[in-house]
Amino acid sequence: MFSRILAAVAALIDHITKTYNNTKKEYAMCGIAGFCSYHINFREDPGRYYPILQRMGQVQKHRGPDGDGIYLRAHIGLSHVRLSILDPAGGTQPMIRQFQSGDGHRAALVFNGEIYNSPTLRHELEAEGAHFETTCDTEVILQGYLLHGIDYVKALNGIFAFALWDENLECLYLVRDRLGVKPLFYSLIGNTLLFSSEIKGILAHPDFEPVLDREGLCEIFGLGPAKTSGKGVFKNLSEVLPGHMLEYRGGDPRQSPYWVLESRPHEDTWDQTVERVRFLVTDAIRMQMLSDVPICTFLSGGVDSSLVTAVCSSELREQGKALDTYSFDFVGNEKNFKANAFQPSQDRPYVDLMVSHCNTAHTYLECSNTDLFDYLFQAVDARDLPCMADVESSMLYFCKQVAKHHKVTLTGECADEIFGGYPWFHRKECFEADIFPWSMDFTPRTELLKDEVLAVLPLKEYAHSAYEDTLSLCPILPGEAPQEKRRREISYLNLRWFMQTLLDRMDRTSMHVGLEARVPFADHRIVEYLWNVPWEMKAPNGVVKGLLREAAKGLLPEDVLYRKKSPYPKTYDPAYEDLLRKELLLILSDPHEPLTQLVDRNKLLNYIAKPSDYGRPFYGQLMAGPQLLAYLLQVGYWLKHYRIRIRI
Repeated sequence: MFSRILAAVAALIDHITKTYNNTKKEYAMCGIAGFCSYHINFREDPGRYYPILQRMGQVQKHRGPDGDGIYLRAHIGLSHVRLSILDPAGGTQPMIRQFQSGDGHRAALVFNGEIYNSPTLRHELEAEGAHFETTCDTEVILQGYLLHGIDYVKALNGIFAFALWDENLECLYLVRDRLGVKPLFYSLIGNTLLFSSEIKGILAHPDFEPVLDREGLCEIFGLGPAKTSGKGVFKNLSEVLPGHMLEYRGGDPRQSPYWVLESRPHEDTWDQTVERVRFLVTDAIRMQMLSDVPICTFLSGGVDSSLVTAVCSSELREQGKALDTYSFDFVGNEKNFKANAFQPSQDRPYVDLMVSHCNTAHTYLECSNTDLFDYLFQAVDARDLPCMADVESSMLYFCKQVAKHHKVTLTGECADEIFGGYPWFHRKECFEADIFPWSMDFTPRTELLKDEVLAVLPLKEYAHSAYEDTLSLCPILPGEAPQEKRRREISYLNLRWFMQTLLDRMDRTSMHVGLEARVPFADHRIVEYLWNVPWEMKAPNGVVKGLLREAAKGLLPEDVLYRKKSPYPKTYDPAYEDLLRKELLLILSDPHEPLTQLVDRNKLLNYIAKPSDYGRPFYGQLMAGPQLLAYLLQVGYWLKHYRIRIRI
């Protein structure tokens, strides 16, 4: 009798799931979540586990406002929310497919991302006998797996994080793209593996407790807004490493790389190298224009975003269409701007040049002080961690404005890490620093914390250990000259750390408002090729990013092509700093605020009274004095609103 009841309940769950998926207009992206346990039969208690699964997905609804779906079986639960980009009428997820040979091999998939070479892969799989029911790239992954196994991930060119459940093997695979463009967190609680695109999905599970221990505090204050690859900052929280797949069949999850950088001699001539770079970059941009909805680009007037814009506008012009472009700045910045070594010029004149050159439909967006301040806290909600302060909050604000009109944008992110555009590739003191070159000044990280906190947090030692651990993984080329070896180390540090921080920023700020931001320069083919191009070719005659500029000749106006690097804009308005100071003073006046457990009141009051220092960044080129205050506000908000327990 009991077995009949279980069968009836199982049938009801299947019916509810199918009805739920089919009555809603399902799409294929862009947030995933779930849980897996071989010690629990989730279908024996659907009244408990179905709502948990649903909640883990719904807290990420911003990533996929167009549809959602759930898959619940004895040992696995999958949840999905989707943003419609490809095949809006098909591609229901979770997607289940069975091998056409009739052997009964079935697999289920939830997928976040885009597979840019899916048309080619689809054609190849069809030639092998695969039968497709949709035109979406989700099914390409599933059919590829059923034909070739999990190693089929090596054929994918794209940005992706997915969870694949093999029903026959009862095995779960968590897979992340090569450079970590798309996030994928996990936690093993007892015998249950939890996973989610964003941390908030795991926090939505009742068995996960948000705790910050000494290691987490070292991440926040010793490395933040960066974090160690593979760590989730919270206690018992990890992230699938870029270019890795995690296999779970019970016991401990096993993670292994499916992609690694390889160092080898570069044998192409200068002309061949320029030609190859031009092809790889333009091909990546064209591939990433793949969409069933209109695309746009972010345009700063720098060489990177301008090149992306030039290629996209040219492609659309051939179709009789104009490209929409967006640039970002701050209200009143034309009078408040202060040129310095890190930010030598404003963007507007160069944006105007590109708009005229490409004849784009352009929108100039500006952010006010109050919006910038308010979005500091929304940016924490988006990242689930303290982040890049107003550098991140402004990006979130701008993405929200763009998302009112578009679902897909292409950006110039990642070119500086790959082509060597940052100051630490060129300045002697940065190049020779025995620490992360974007965080050489460690003083701001310690000068505001309580002495008793500093006594138990080895912040500098923790950061140096993370630095040394990363260098130990850098692929070396035997016999390489010491200076070229150091160039390779700087490049590797950038790929593993600085670029990952910016990719996280771009994913969370865009997906938080239902916008997909694509990063053509993070195409793994470009990264693999540039990894072995010697420095004298990347910066010929000392010209920063000279190789990219040479490859872009004829596509951009000369003034843009040789513009000196100027990073993402920030405000220089003293009124914004006043907002930060006032809020911090309010926090200091309340002993119940969690930030007061960590920050010394007198130290902070003295710091606030000093003039702002924009020319001495403590992280990257954009986070100086005012950004440290904003970062502390984010830490305080995070501790309070995420109800985090501190265990030192």
